Amino acid sequence: MNWSQLSTIIWLRWRLSRNQFSRGGALNAALKILGLIAGIILFVGSGIAGLLGGALGLSKASPMINLFVWDAIIGMFIFFWLIGVLVEIQRAESIDLSRILHLPVSLQGVFVMNYIASLLTPSIIIFLPGALGICLGLLWAKGLTMLWLLPLLLTFLFMLTALTYCLRGWLVTVMINPRKRRNVIVIATMTIVLVGQVPNLYFNVFMRRGHSRHHASSSAPTGTPASSASSDTGIPGHLPPAYLSAHKYVPPLWLPGGAMALASGDSWPALWGSLGALLLGTAGLARAYQSTLRFYRGQTNAAPVKVKAPTLTTAKIQNSLLEKQLPWLPEEVTALFLAFSRSLSRAPEVKMALVTNIVLLVVIGGGAFSNATRSMSESFRPFIGTGAVALTFFGLLQLMFNQFGCDREGFRALVLLPASRSHVLLAKNLSFAPMVGTLGLVLLVLLTILAHLPLLALFASCLQLISMFLFLSVAANLFSIFAPYRMAAGSMKAAKPPAKTVLLIMLTQLCFPLLMLPAILPPLFGFLSEKLGWLPAGPINAMLSLGLLAIAAMSYYFSLPGLGRYLERREKDILLIVSHEAE
Repeated sequence: MNWSQLSTIIWLRWRLSRNQFSRGGALNAALKILGLIAGIILFVGSGIAGLLGGALGLSKASPMINLFVWDAIIGMFIFFWLIGVLVEIQRAESIDLSRILHLPVSLQGVFVMNYIASLLTPSIIIFLPGALGICLGLLWAKGLTMLWLLPLLLTFLFMLTALTYCLRGWLVTVMINPRKRRNVIVIATMTIVLVGQVPNLYFNVFMRRGHSRHHASSSAPTGTPASSASSDTGIPGHLPPAYLSAHKYVPPLWLPGGAMALASGDSWPALWGSLGALLLGTAGLARAYQSTLRFYRGQTNAAPVKVKAPTLTTAKIQNSLLEKQLPWLPEEVTALFLAFSRSLSRAPEVKMALVTNIVLLVVIGGGAFSNATRSMSESFRPFIGTGAVALTFFGLLQLMFNQFGCDREGFRALVLLPASRSHVLLAKNLSFAPMVGTLGLVLLVLLTILAHLPLLALFASCLQLISMFLFLSVAANLFSIFAPYRMAAGSMKAAKPPAKTVLLIMLTQLCFPLLMLPAILPPLFGFLSEKLGWLPAGPINAMLSLGLLAIAAMSYYFSLPGLGRYLERREKDILLIVSHEAE
């Protein structure tokens, strides 16, 4: 691409951005100016902080401290960078290649410009000046030995951005299908959040266990303490050898490993790390260009479909999904239950709701299963099972309390369906039962193994899980009929809800502990009974949980006819709300 073409494309991009800026209005322009000023302040402030930190702090620290500091910086940068990539895959390229394929311009030049434009993100604006400031501070304080840290930093940044640009291009090709797009966003979000919890698990579980074993071995009457060998090298005794070995073989860790080696006076790891990062970045960028070009040209690597010759075989006749029958349920309830279950299994909103439970399990489990639960007395352990029951419903509460919001235009079929409205509600509730049961049982089994939950407390918690599902189903039916709202496709966000609905959503989230109050009563009475010297907590908890289940079953059974009649009176209003945007 010559300079004339390059200047024309830059002018076109600037003109388009200027038009968007002028059409946004005065408020939008003021917010963008404030954002620009904040970005400049962060850029300059990060550079000054890095320069002072490198010259006055890291220059006097040990090589191992240099390694830890760079590990923390790189870890935070990668985490926020991947979040930015997740946001950017939902946007278009800075220059759309499909609109200039007919023009006599160099596609390589346009691709490079798009890659450079993808680097203008908040994570790089904050990270790059700070990291460069640290390198310059170390260079000023320790001399030319630290000069190799600059190319190592730049090649690391090039490697990471090039490889993620290649990943982003592949994700864009996958997300052409709207259903796959939503699933990709859900899976990517869950993966990033779970990966971000790896340090929490490492320091709160593995490090604590290793530290306790270290204290146990050092207190034993042996000849030499276990930490004496590691104290000579300056490496903590609980630091696993694989941690240092990973800095030699994992590409994102080459920068911290090279910084530690340079602080020790060895420049070869930084040199080889710079070369390796440069080669990986170049390969990733070349791969991204080839895949992007094939995508815009309509070239795919799909293998030709082989058509088999028809053969006469006697196929075994199987019942379809809607021809199956569940025991003890009317036929129309079975058909509705199977249809609702299939809809929930394919809805991205359900996956988003389950992400909350998985993340909370990892975050809470990392610290709770280390030492606190082991030292907990037996009288408090039933409350752990009740907490698992509450955690099961926490992420699903919004979805359960808006059962018709995901139906959208499909709610017309329910309005025209000649079925009892109480059977519709029963089928809606039963469609959530597999998710609630699976998630709750997994949590309780993990608690039994990791927190040594007694079997009687496990039995009581299972009864509480069923009881709370029935109680919350009654409340969910009432709220779904009284205050429904349309959910935006592919998200848990309400689509332009009225103020009343927003207030009710907030109240249900804030009052969640009050909704879980019935499940807390059995272990609470068992604890008080044991403290007062009456009966052990375990049997009291189990008997009261069994009574709670009976009350919940009766409440649910007697509520269905009245709520069914209420749904019949409100179904036209619900239809207007959940299908409003389509009309």
